[in-house]
Amino acid sequence: MDKFTELEIFTTIIEQGGFTGAANKLGLSKSAVSKHITALEGRLGATLLNRTTRQVSPTEVGQEFYLKSKQILKDMGSAESIVSSMQSEAQGTIKISAANDFGVNQLAAKIGRFLKQYPKVKVDLDLDNRFVDILAEGFDLAFRIGSLNDSSLKARKLAETQTCILASPDYLKEHGTPQSIEDLADHRLLHYTNSRGEQIWRLTDKTGQEHQVPANTSFSVNDGATLLNAAKEGLGLSNLPCFIYTDAMKRGELVKVLPDNQPLIMGLYCVYPPGDYTQPKIRAMIDFMVSEFKGKGREVW
Repeated sequence: MDKFTELEIFTTIIEQGGFTGAANKLGLSKSAVSKHITALEGRLGATLLNRTTRQVSPTEVGQEFYLKSKQILKDMGSAESIVSSMQSEAQGTIKISAANDFGVNQLAAKIGRFLKQYPKVKVDLDLDNRFVDILAEGFDLAFRIGSLNDSSLKARKLAETQTCILASPDYLKEHGTPQSIEDLADHRLLHYTNSRGEQIWRLTDKTGQEHQVPANTSFSVNDGATLLNAAKEGLGLSNLPCFIYTDAMKRGELVKVLPDNQPLIMGLYCVYPPGDYTQPKIRAMIDFMVSEFKGKGREVW
């Protein structure tokens, strides 16, 4: 039987002065109330109520059990109120995981605007380029760029971005400008390392043919900003998403290489734990980010 139901019936009997009053208060039959108390006393191995034809009163152990039961029911009510309140409006802390480059370039300002709109929400943002297990590590939400692995997690697509091959003017002046994907074999390719450990650039030429180019390089790193700086310093060619390189290209520090190639399109997703009842704070964050990225082209962010 439901232990909380037993506690509720037991405390109601004492407060109403008997089985009949408790049955009327709870909308149960008198026999059902009696059955619950018999089961409760049997499970505990103790007599909780003194019963006479005129009245019902707690035994000594029953009085102690009543006081504890009353507190438990009060705490349960408070817990349910907290859940109800948190499910009715966005409040509490959101623990978010994102890659360092994306967090610095895109999330910081957007989260600032979100917090102004939702003053009861706090954000704990963890920037790390490793692939985190959001369930095992207790994250409420993660931002992922690229293809998603099959999992039980929920995901919502926010936007798309694209990559571009870039180099500094000084590098191209010294080493020449590649005219085809095949020419990349004669150049230094700066490589962004990922969780799969692949040393490959996946490229599509202007005819739509896909190529896998080995990234034979003397420099690999798992941080986009560092890779960007290496490209600006003329260490080689980089293949970066536009939210990292846009400003540098506007300043003339980098130029596009093989611009006629088809860019690699990558999705931006919010990934969050499964469940039928997504907390309002998480729904609010996702909806806000959908609005923030809505209508922005792949070359904008």
